[in-house]
Amino acid sequence: MFHLFESIGKYTLLMQKVFSRPEKASIYRRRILSEMESLGLDSIGLTAIISVFIGAAVTLQMAITLESPFIPQFMIGYATREVMILEFSSTVVALILAGKVGSNIASEIGTMRITEQIDALEIMGINSASYLILPKVVATVFFFPFLAIFSMLVGIAGGYGIAVFTGIMNVSEYIDGLKYCFYTSEIWYALTKMAFFAFFITTISAYCGYYAKGNSLEVGKASTQAVVTSSIVIMICNLVLTQILRT
Repeated sequence: MFHLFESIGKYTLLMQKVFSRPEKASIYRRRILSEMESLGLDSIGLTAIISVFIGAAVTLQMAITLESPFIPQFMIGYATREVMILEFSSTVVALILAGKVGSNIASEIGTMRITEQIDALEIMGINSASYLILPKVVATVFFFPFLAIFSMLVGIAGGYGIAVFTGIMNVSEYIDGLKYCFYTSEIWYALTKMAFFAFFITTISAYCGYYAKGNSLEVGKASTQAVVTSSIVIMICNLVLTQILRT
């Protein structure tokens, strides 16, 4: 328990350092664009592959499960849309990105720590925490919601594709289900969650890497710790945000 409170305290102090005394704005602009490419654009392929197959699988499962004369077919499209928007494209995609992006951040910063590159930045009078972590935070909080929207569209398209190619349901009924009781507030709910998840994934992973000690084996441990901790925080945050935003 003491170790938990110690970690929370160190994390809070690191965040205070990250958001104080920033360097020149021109430097940050270049770094933010670079981080958007490495942390955001490079994740599009993985997001697309997983989303299209999940959308197809959800539609297929719903079509089989709801195969009853008493349940209208358009409910399959409705259920697929709700699953993709409310949970998968925000929470599950965030868990996937915690594994890909989180481990990348922890490994990168952890390697800089054990090779004393961070110490060199401090000696030169640079706020190393802000210089290394703030551009990553801005890049992910800005770009991850776009990945969530992309996941929604691709997942729904995957459901449409499975309906067309298998003939398991009427395509027009699927489209009617997508339109049924649609509220734009659901999109904003998902994007708000993703922005919070992006912040926690980035900052927790950076924290694990920033305080890595020892040799290259410790970098691997920091990367694992970053993924596990980020995943736990995402699930807790999801529960809290759902209670706040959906009630």
